[in-house]
Amino acid sequence: MKTHAALACVAGILGLSCATAQEINTATRAELEQLNGIGVTMADRVIAERERSPFTSWRDLERRVKGIKGARAQRLQAQGVTVNGERESRPEKRDEHE
Repeated sequence: MKTHAALACVAGILGLSCATAQEINTATRAELEQLNGIGVTMADRVIAERERSPFTSWRDLERRVKGIKGARAQRLQAQGVTVNGERESRPEKRDEHE
């Protein structure tokens, strides 16, 4: 684990893009913009929505922020991004009576 941290530091020193895992509800604008798949506009959308109320799950984030679905959500999950502590979207629970 220390080796990974050391490599991340070296990558940072060399100026390579290397994002660390972020919680979407607490990440700063700069931290959001450093994530692959989040630019200035998307960071603005995330911040505007979470100011209304924090995201409760990946499903909540995908529902409320235009442009965060499918491949983009998977890309964020692969980078270790969490939403309210969730690492990835959970399957929707179905009513047993359906």
